[in-house]
Amino acid sequence: MSKRGWALHRIAGEPYEIGSQLGVLARPVFDAYMRQSAAWRDVQKWRGHAFVQHLREAARAHLPDQLAELDGMAAGLGWLADDIFLWNCRGELIHNAPDGCTTFAASRSGETLIAHNEDGDPFLPGKVSIVDVQPKGKPGFISFYYPGSLPGHTFAANRAGLVQTINNLRIRQPVAGVPRMILARAVLDARTLDAAAHMLRDTPRASGFHHTLGAAGDSRVLSIEATAMRCSIAQIARASGHANHMVHPGCNGEAQIVTDSSRDRQARVATLLEQRGTDIDGDALVDMLRDKAPTGLPIYREDPNDPDGENTLATALFRIRAEGVALRVHAQRAVVFETFIARTAA
Repeated sequence: MSKRGWALHRIAGEPYEIGSQLGVLARPVFDAYMRQSAAWRDVQKWRGHAFVQHLREAARAHLPDQLAELDGMAAGLGWLADDIFLWNCRGELIHNAPDGCTTFAASRSGETLIAHNEDGDPFLPGKVSIVDVQPKGKPGFISFYYPGSLPGHTFAANRAGLVQTINNLRIRQPVAGVPRMILARAVLDARTLDAAAHMLRDTPRASGFHHTLGAAGDSRVLSIEATAMRCSIAQIARASGHANHMVHPGCNGEAQIVTDSSRDRQARVATLLEQRGTDIDGDALVDMLRDKAPTGLPIYREDPNDPDGENTLATALFRIRAEGVALRVHAQRAVVFETFIARTAA
């Protein structure tokens, strides 16, 4: 752990208790965060809308524990439950939500590597955290935590050895289903790679995320575009990368927003992977996530005037082996958190 290291916040209990503790943790910064957020100003316009009620009903029907966590979070923050639910549905409500990210994954002999840039609001450096969440009867997980948002839609690993990283997809036509942030949180309760993939495939989805999934004791790495209209599951053979728009075959049938940043980053991902060839290890993936690109918009984002309103808040490297998952987190290019998550849950 570096001297600039991030503390690990341990949270446990029943779903509502977990949410309440997450809310208390975020409370010192949340009001200021929301006051400056253009996304929150846009999301507020959906207060009282029937579509929001349909989203809540779908969450209650399919993933009630995660909905209880959200309601507890509202109590811990001192906010209305309806407003915190709105905020956690921003991807369904404003389509061009300011959540970015780039992910690389590679399969090597003896280990799987997943590396991820978490891109978000430039207001947030110093205001995000790492949480160790231990729900009763579930594997429990360690995750990056945005104040006031359910853990899981960023990067995380659970004690069953499952790793998940998320990339925003800007879906133009959401439907009445389970909000994507609630579904991403539920994936962290899965005990196997197949269980996680089945959850994404079988749960009615309101909009969409790209999920990169790996698991201790399983050599596969899955790239999953789970959207309102389809769930495309691709196994990564050697190395792959994903930005913030759908790229799997067949994606052209679903309307999406492709920003200049996402287009440039996806193109740069392809170039870097081609240049590296078979010479890919964990350090190489982190280096690629720090790439500034000779032309176009960069993978590593630190411009306060970024056209998507996003900066790189953290870079995570997961090394997945049979016995568990090693996680290293960088912020402003310094190592701020390291841990090994032993595979303990059956």
